Amino acid sequence: MATNKTFTMIKPDATGAGNTGKIIDRIIGAGFEIRAMKLTRLTQADAEAFYAIHKERPFFGELVEYMTSGPIVAAILEKDNAVADFRTLIGATNPEEAAEGTIRRDFAKSIAANAVHGSDSDENAAIEGSFFFSKREEV
Repeated sequence: MATNKTFTMIKPDATGAGNTGKIIDRIIGAGFEIRAMKLTRLTQADAEAFYAIHKERPFFGELVEYMTSGPIVAAILEKDNAVADFRTLIGATNPEEAAEGTIRRDFAKSIAANAVHGSDSDENAAIEGSFFFSKREEV
């Protein structure tokens, strides 16, 4: 059963390039309401824990290094069909394959530096959102 919340993270490449506001404007313009949001910087331990599912993959070390290289903006978003609609809004992981007008097509630098994270399921949205926020922090 689909829920109406998802989790996103604006990644270090996008925050470093000054695209945070533009990306947030796109999110709001697509009908999402921001229920919680914060600017933070992941520690190595935080990045390793958040991406633990990828621990055995060859790119894990580079992923952790990248995600700790600068600030990120974490947010919980709300909208009907939130997970699927947000995945459509951000586009394919590879910005060259992302549809015109998607966040990754317009703001990502590469497959690795792809501007924004979006939860891939309702279950992961809940897990990822609770990694950064408590229920008390949501509005």
